[in-house]
Amino acid sequence: MIRGNQNIGKRALLIIWTMLLVSVWPMSVAAAQDEKTKVAKGVTIKIDGDKVKISDPIRKQDERVYLSVANIASIFGAKSKWDKENEETTINSAQGDKIVLGNGVPVVYFNEGRYVMKEEPFLVGGKMYMPLRQMAELLHATVKWNDEENTAEITTVKPAVVAADYGLAEISKQHGSTKAELLKRNGLDSKDPIKEGTKLLVVVPSIFDNEAKPFTEEDITLLAKITQVEAGNESYEGQLGVANVILNRVKDSRFPKSIKGVIYSGKQFPPAHNGMLDKSKPNESVKRAAKDALNGKNNVGGAVYFFNPKVSKGSFWDNLDVIVTIGHHSFAK
Repeated sequence: MIRGNQNIGKRALLIIWTMLLVSVWPMSVAAAQDEKTKVAKGVTIKIDGDKVKISDPIRKQDERVYLSVANIASIFGAKSKWDKENEETTINSAQGDKIVLGNGVPVVYFNEGRYVMKEEPFLVGGKMYMPLRQMAELLHATVKWNDEENTAEITTVKPAVVAADYGLAEISKQHGSTKAELLKRNGLDSKDPIKEGTKLLVVVPSIFDNEAKPFTEEDITLLAKITQVEAGNESYEGQLGVANVILNRVKDSRFPKSIKGVIYSGKQFPPAHNGMLDKSKPNESVKRAAKDALNGKNNVGGAVYFFNPKVSKGSFWDNLDVIVTIGHHSFAK
């Protein structure tokens, strides 16, 4: 009886310990996320002098105020649509601009252009967050922080109307921009006639100074195809890692300077030489991983090799510096 009671006690302790692990571990991950971007209590948001109600928590990171993208869009009368599968938000602004943001992706699609942002979007509690000031620029507004009142004061900016004595030169001077910047902001060319009565958007987003490196359809197709062959059955994170290894090689002087060159050179990618690459049909997860990698999302640092440690044996692989292991692949340099 005593032994039976001891066994029962041990089983009970094991069950309790397991329950504690299950409950505490997710909380610790959430706590780590909250530690990076803490909820900002007591912050007030005003737009054109009027206080606005924010439904999602306001957050702060490195003294920047972050709002959920859905809240920001609502404030500015824009429409937003969340793509859960690709973790992307598409915003159609009141000014007619189209903005596409991806989770953890530093590149924003703004109308026909691609630009690198200072801060990439992130998810907390299933909500995508962005710095208020950065988003305000994209939505044709300015933000001033009132430290005494702990308030973000948003001012919407009306378009300038071209007149006989108020043309491109006068408008650009008044708003502290160049003629070229104003033309770009409005999707115009220097040869386009600007008639009286034309409304010009005058808030030039700072991202315009940082255009993203372009890529071709061949680039994304090849990257997606090789990623499908090498990691089609892995998670999105594993697929993103493989795509980034190839892009890291393009940047590394030891390897060819193009995606095609990297894939077809050497022995790392046998599918490029045995016909498997040509037959590859990327799934939706792989397509997303290839696109996100080309847009700067990187989860493997400077890794230029990936391998399955259960398959790839020998001194070469043993001497590599493994950065991270995702699924069946170790990523190393």
